[in-house]
Amino acid sequence: MLFELNNLRKSYGPFQALKGLTLKLDSQATGLLGPNGAGKSTLLKSLLGLLPFEGSAQVLGMSLPEQALEVRRSVGYMPENDCYLPYMTAIDYVSFNGQLCGLPAKHAFRRAHEVLFYVGLEEARYRQLGGFSTGMKQRAKLAQALVHGPKLLFLDEPTNGLDPAGRDEMLELIEDVKTRDIAIVLSTHLLPDVERICDSVMMLNEGSLVHCGPLDALQTGEEELIEVQTHLKDQVFKEHLEAANFEVVSEADRLKVRVPSNKSLDDLLRLARDKDIEIRHFMPERLTLETAFLRLLDEANASPAPEA
Repeated sequence: MLFELNNLRKSYGPFQALKGLTLKLDSQATGLLGPNGAGKSTLLKSLLGLLPFEGSAQVLGMSLPEQALEVRRSVGYMPENDCYLPYMTAIDYVSFNGQLCGLPAKHAFRRAHEVLFYVGLEEARYRQLGGFSTGMKQRAKLAQALVHGPKLLFLDEPTNGLDPAGRDEMLELIEDVKTRDIAIVLSTHLLPDVERICDSVMMLNEGSLVHCGPLDALQTGEEELIEVQTHLKDQVFKEHLEAANFEVVSEADRLKVRVPSNKSLDDLLRLARDKDIEIRHFMPERLTLETAFLRLLDEANASPAPEA
């Protein structure tokens, strides 16, 4: 089990940043999603033992806050914001973070060389961080998160500020990290990054848990969406579909039809046959993570707020 939360709550005065999160997560790569202010960074810092909270939490079987030091020695954290002294060299920065995580100085220095080579900064390891490009700074932050050999890696916006080429290179690095038996929690606003890296998703909204589960299940949904085009004007078929209790969710270019749970694709095709309508395009549409994300947020915002 990567981590287990039981009614985890975090408040800043009257403001509730996390509102009673309860879940169990055991996945190789999890996307942590939510709009700005949803509580993503607060959750990561709480699970590192950096913030006090109410309720209980376990990370890699270790309880917080009692075993916070052991947790930080087993978890790597790549923060969203820059967190270094500009005059430090990359080798000093990474080895220092290794020592903070419990490595002896000589071991930390040796490991710093190894991880800087791994992230592609071997030739820049003695340069000051203040002169690094954005992509190099992101790689240095990834290196310091890996230096102590963590079992779990928290990545907070790892492709932030990168151009397309730099973003692709960072994602390739993260994909390689996955092959090294290191579990990943990826917090990002870039949903394609989650689709590429992750196999499960945890979604927050205004401090509450909206969804936690496999990515495939989120993208499949309970009702099937079909893209349809006919030889007649689609408006004719649209009227027949709605009369038969199918929902037409879009009319742009081609009809997009939601098949309710009490009907099947055969019912849709049978309707076209009975109305003598020739179907020229018929394609199940895979629900994108972006579509599912927006739908869940709409549902969460439409639900009444829980009583305090």
